[in-house]
Amino acid sequence: MMNMMGKLKETQKKVEETKKRLDTVLIDEASNDNKLKITLTANRTIKSIEIDNELLEDKEQLEDYLILTLNKAIEKATKVNEAELAAVAKEGMPNIPGMDMFK
Repeated sequence: MMNMMGKLKETQKKVEETKKRLDTVLIDEASNDNKLKITLTANRTIKSIEIDNELLEDKEQLEDYLILTLNKAIEKATKVNEAELAAVAKEGMPNIPGMDMFK
């Protein structure tokens, strides 16, 4: 039982380290015509937004671009985030009977 607790604490530490590392993993996304570019971390923190001057002339179009491009970027970042954290959690799961659904 003590070995299992030690392994769980070690896994928790690795998860925290992975979360910190994901702050340095950058995800870039752009609109199809490259008029809007967004960079965010794998922890879904926006780092930069570049907007073509042409989009500044049409508020409604800019809002549409922001929604579409941000959603695509967040989806990509979420996939990276979940895959990385799942890999760490899976690696640290003790062999508990009936808990093999995580493997």
